[in-house]
Amino acid sequence: MPPFTVLHVCMGNICRSPMAERLLALAVRERLARRVGAGAAPVDATLADQLVHSHSAGTGGWHAGEEMNPPAARQVRARGGDTEDFGARKLRSEHIDAADLVLTATADQQEYVVALRPDAAGRTFVLGEFGRLLAGVDAGALPPAGDTPDEVYARGVALVEAVHAARSHASPLPADDLDDPWGRGEQCFSRVADEIEETVQPLAAVLLP
Repeated sequence: MPPFTVLHVCMGNICRSPMAERLLALAVRERLARRVGAGAAPVDATLADQLVHSHSAGTGGWHAGEEMNPPAARQVRARGGDTEDFGARKLRSEHIDAADLVLTATADQQEYVVALRPDAAGRTFVLGEFGRLLAGVDAGALPPAGDTPDEVYARGVALVEAVHAARSHASPLPADDLDDPWGRGEQCFSRVADEIEETVQPLAAVLLP
C-alpha cells in the first residue's frame, strides 16, 4: 500500500544506489513543485516521501553505516538533491518484500535480488533497462494521475506491470548497466549520475504528470 516504494540496489550502497535514491526523491519534489506553480515555497521532503518513497541498499555490507561516497554526494548536491541522514546498509529480504519497484545498478545485482526473492522478478529491473522500456509505455493506459498517495500508488503499480509486460522476459542489455564509479574521477561520477537521471526523471514524470 502507499507510498509507492522504489528500492535502489548496487554493491556497496555508497555510490550508485544512493545517487539513484536521492535523485529520484529530487525528481519527485521537482514534479510536485511544478504542480504548485512558480513562486511557491519549496515542496517539503516529507510530503514527497508520502507519495513516492525512494531508498537503497547494497548486496554487500562492507560499508554499512557509512555516509555516501564524497564524489557521489557532490553530484547529488550539485543537482539540487539532499545528502543528509544517509547511512549505507546491506540489502535484506524485507527491503525487497516492501518494494513496489526494485532498480539495480547491474544485471548481476538484479539476479541477486531475484535469487533472494524469486517472487520479486516481475518488479525488479536493471535501472537502465527500466528507463529504456519506460519510454515505450503508453502512459494514457495507466490509472489517472492524482495527488493522493492512493492515486500515485495505483499508477505506479500499473506502470511496473506495463514495463514488465514490455520486457517479455528478455534479458537486459549490457548497456543497461551502470559503471561502478568508486575510486574513479569526477567525470565518471558525473556520467553515472546523468545516466541515473535519464531513468528517474521520466519515472517521476509518469508518476506525477
